[in-house]
Amino acid sequence: MDGVFLDRPNRFIAHVDVNGTVETVHVKNTGRCRELLLPGAAVRLEVSDNPKRKTKYDLVAVHKQELGWVNMDSQAPNKVVGEWLSKQEFDLVRPEFPYGRSRIDFYMEKGEQLDASAYLDHIEEGGETFAVSGITSSVEGTSESEQQSTASKQISMENIEITSKVDTEKAGVYTVNYHYTSEETGYDCNANLIVVVE
Repeated sequence: MDGVFLDRPNRFIAHVDVNGTVETVHVKNTGRCRELLLPGAAVRLEVSDNPKRKTKYDLVAVHKQELGWVNMDSQAPNKVVGEWLSKQEFDLVRPEFPYGRSRIDFYMEKGEQLDASAYLDHIEEGGETFAVSGITSSVEGTSESEQQSTASKQISMENIEITSKVDTEKAGVYTVNYHYTSEETGYDCNANLIVVVE
């Protein structure tokens, strides 16, 4: 359902104009998002599946002229990644994996040796998504035109610098760093993979 953002009294709720009626809605992102949630901005709402809740709607997306529709559901990225991981050839995938006093978004196991390139699927740069050639997979729910668009924006794995000091023979927590510098914009793109060896 579409609406128009009016204001945000606190980080949990917002007021949205829905067909001339002001609705109090739940914001599924506790970040400030001041550059996105501006009075008059078009927003997308979802009806809550909990009939006992005080707010009927969830604010899940906002439209920004320079970017288009921007996700506001802070849980959505992990849901999408979890869906994609479940279709890969991992021996084990566990979300919200506890480690010490922290939690890792996803814990994966794949054989006894680490192939760092197998864990990198896409790179985001300036709001655009670029597929890493040779190891990409489409996420269910992505339209054919979106898949073709992403497929046309390929980055070769040869252009990505991987720094890994993972020792699969020694228990510990390791970090794999992926680094890519865009030839077109000069932007540096970085991602880290946390590897737990038990």
